Amino acid sequence: MTTSDTAPQHDDVRRYASDDVLYRIEGSAAVITIDRPHRYNAFTGKTVEDLIRAFRTAWADRSVRVLILTGSGDKAFCTGGDVKQRAETGDYGPTDSGLFEIEHLHRVIREVPKPVIAAVNGLAIGGGHVLHVLCDLSIAADHARFGQAGPRVGSFDAGFGTNYLARILGEKRAREVWMLCRQYDAATALEWGLLNKVVPADLLMAECLQWAEEIAALSPTALRFLKHSFNADTEHQAGIAHLANSGLDVFLDSDEAREGAVAFAERRQPDFRRFA
Repeated sequence: MTTSDTAPQHDDVRRYASDDVLYRIEGSAAVITIDRPHRYNAFTGKTVEDLIRAFRTAWADRSVRVLILTGSGDKAFCTGGDVKQRAETGDYGPTDSGLFEIEHLHRVIREVPKPVIAAVNGLAIGGGHVLHVLCDLSIAADHARFGQAGPRVGSFDAGFGTNYLARILGEKRAREVWMLCRQYDAATALEWGLLNKVVPADLLMAECLQWAEEIAALSPTALRFLKHSFNADTEHQAGIAHLANSGLDVFLDSDEAREGAVAFAERRQPDFRRFA
C-alpha cells in the first residue's frame, strides 16, 4: 500500500497493490473508489481483494464514521465482473488467496458496523448493481443507469442479487430486472425505491459527503445496532447466496457460460439456443 504521488496533500490517499482501488479520507468518511475506468470499473479477482482490504481498513479506523463506495470517472460506478477477463482466461484473474471472493465482499459491506453510501456516478450494471443495492444508502448522479446483465453474458447472482433485490423492488420488478436485462435511468430507480436521492453529476460527491457528516454527528453505537438489526431480517439470504455462488462456480466452466463471455468480448449477440 503506497501513497499516490499525485494525491492532494490534504487527503490521505492510498492505492492498493493491484492499482485497482483508491482509498482516501475526507472528513469523517472513507471514500473507496474502483479505479478501472478503461473497463467501466468492472472488477477482477484482485479488485475484489483490494476492495475487501479497503473496507476493512475503514472498519478498523475509529475516525472513519461512514464509508462511500464509488467508481472512477463519470461513465460507470461498476459494471460487475470483468467479462473480457473471463473470456480471455475463463476466470476473473489471479488472486493472492487463489479464490474469487465476491461473496466475501458482499458480506463485508453488510457486516462493517458503519453506514455505507453508494455514490453511483454512472453505470451500475450486473455485479456493480448488486454492490450498490447492498450498500445502506444509494445516491446517484442524474445520468446514472441501472440494470442486470448476467443472463446476457452467461452469469447470474442467485443470492443477494436476486432475493435481496426483491425485498427492495418487489417480486415483479425484480424479476423484470433479471429476466429482461434492461437498463433503467436514475429517475426510474428513484421512483422504484432503489435510490435515496438523485443529484446533478457535479454535486454527487459533495452530497454524499454532506450525508456522511450528518451521520457522523449521530451515535455510532446506535447506528451499529440499527444496521445489524436491519440486516437480521435478511440474514438467512446469506445461506442462499453461498449456495448460489457454489452453483455459479460450476456454471462458469460450462460451454453456455463461455458463449456469453466470448460473445461479449467479440461484441456480438450470444447464441444460447443450443442450450435450451
